[in-house]
Amino acid sequence: MRAFSASRVQGHDISWPYKLVIPSAARNLLFHVVNKFVRETYMLSRYWIHLAELTIAILLALAIYFSWRADRRDRAQLAAEVAATKQLLTVADARQHDRDAQLAQTLAALAAEKRTIVTPAQIVRELPTQISLPSPIVLQSAPALLNSPTPKPNAVVPAEDLKPLYDFTLDCKACQTKFATAQADLTDERSKTAALTRERDDALRIARGGSAWRRISRAAKWFFIGAAAGAIAAKAAH
Repeated sequence: MRAFSASRVQGHDISWPYKLVIPSAARNLLFHVVNKFVRETYMLSRYWIHLAELTIAILLALAIYFSWRADRRDRAQLAAEVAATKQLLTVADARQHDRDAQLAQTLAALAAEKRTIVTPAQIVRELPTQISLPSPIVLQSAPALLNSPTPKPNAVVPAEDLKPLYDFTLDCKACQTKFATAQADLTDERSKTAALTRERDDALRIARGGSAWRRISRAAKWFFIGAAAGAIAAKAAH
C-alpha cells in the first residue's frame, strides 16, 4: 500500500483527512497500460523509420534506373547521329573526289591545247570555238618590205568583235576574282571540316564511354550509388 498523509500548499502543511490508497491490481494495470503504450509507440516509430528507409531505397533505385536508361538512350541517339553524319561526309568526300578528277582532266586538256595551238592561223581557226564573235577574225598578208622579205600576216579584227572581246576579258577577270574567293572559302571550309571531324571523333568516343579514366570514374560512381542503395535496403530489412 502507498499512502499520502500530507502535502505543502502555499508554504503551509495540510494534513489529508484520509489516506490515498491505490490497490495493487490497479497499479499493475496502470503499469501494464503505460508499458504497452510505450512499446507500441516505439514499434510504430520503428515501423515508420523502416518505411522511410525502404522508400528512400526504392526512390534511389528508380533514380539509378532512369538515369542509366536516359544515359543509354542519349548515347544510342548520339551514335546514330554520328553514323549518319559519317555517311554524309563519306558521300560528300566521294563527290568532291569526282569533281577534282574532272577538273584535273579539264585543266590537262586546256594545257594541251595551249601547247598545240600556237600559230596565228591555228588561233584564228580555233578562236570561234572558244568565244562567240559576230564576225570572224581574218588574217591578211602584209606586203613584203626590203627589211622583211617574209612579213608576218596581220589579224584583222572587225569593229563589231571589239565589244564581245572586251566583255570576255572582263568576264575572265571576274572569274579570276571568284576563283580566288572560292579558293579562300575552300581553305576555310577545310578548316571547319577538320574541326567538325575532331568534334565527331570526340562525340564518338563519348558515345562509346569516353576515355579509360572517364569509364572508370563512371563505373565507380554507379558502384558507390548501388552500394548506398544496398546498404539502405539492408538496414530497412533489419
